[in-house]
Amino acid sequence: MKTPSQSPGKQDNVLSALSRHATNIRRHALRMGEVQGQGYIAQALGIADVLAVAYCHALNLRPEDPEWEGRDRFLLSHGHYAIAHYAALIEAGVIPAEELETYGCDDSRLPMSGMATYTPGMEMSGGSLGLGLPIAVGVALGLRQKGNPAFVYNSMSDGELDEGSTWEAALSAAHFGLSNLITIVDINKQQADGPSHQIMGFEPLADKWTAFGWHVRRIDGNDLAAVLSAFDEARNTAEAKPRVILSDTLMGRGVPFLEEREKNHFIRVDASEWQQAIDALDATPAAGACK
Repeated sequence: MKTPSQSPGKQDNVLSALSRHATNIRRHALRMGEVQGQGYIAQALGIADVLAVAYCHALNLRPEDPEWEGRDRFLLSHGHYAIAHYAALIEAGVIPAEELETYGCDDSRLPMSGMATYTPGMEMSGGSLGLGLPIAVGVALGLRQKGNPAFVYNSMSDGELDEGSTWEAALSAAHFGLSNLITIVDINKQQADGPSHQIMGFEPLADKWTAFGWHVRRIDGNDLAAVLSAFDEARNTAEAKPRVILSDTLMGRGVPFLEEREKNHFIRVDASEWQQAIDALDATPAAGACK
């Protein structure tokens, strides 16, 4: 993990680097989507800033040794976001960049939904929504029992707030005082069946998590400075509580014609549009792998 910057100049340098990493994550995801001509691209573009901070600033990892016992664990509960996670793992140097061309293909290590048995750095097989937080509670308890100081990050969708298992796990995490557990809720306000608030209203969300005994921070998940601050706060707060970052994101962020689509939960993109989307990102200089 990188040490939080102290001076305005250092902060600017950190944010500049993270901006390049976020752009690269978006570019990797678009290139993978082009292989299949479709995918959960809007989610990947929306959560790219969060993943850039996670994988290029916060997480304690050894890219050359994804199974290192001292690593922080990042659980992708919303397995359909796998394309975004692969993009972050590529940017972090865990997966070679050339493998993105195999996305969703036979014998690829990058299946369309996240599967731990296939992909280095993938800690759980997600997709059945509502399972990530219960698993994260178990992992966090296990690490604490072993005296392992690693953090457990659980990334989940706002659709998973519909699931009772999520709230049972939230109660358990607070009961056991799991201060090594950090949950990120991607609030993009859209589910497969329509707008999230129409499927199952969840506001006032910050108040709910607070009432469940969590340390809560709500942010604009596409504001890198806010994301950086929230990750540092979650990791460094002295409260003996689990921590949750409620991250409001815009689906399709960075590609205007995708941002504006009314239904973009699962996107089929015309062949010519992939290059248009990538061109919109390529003006940003590429950064190297996270160090």
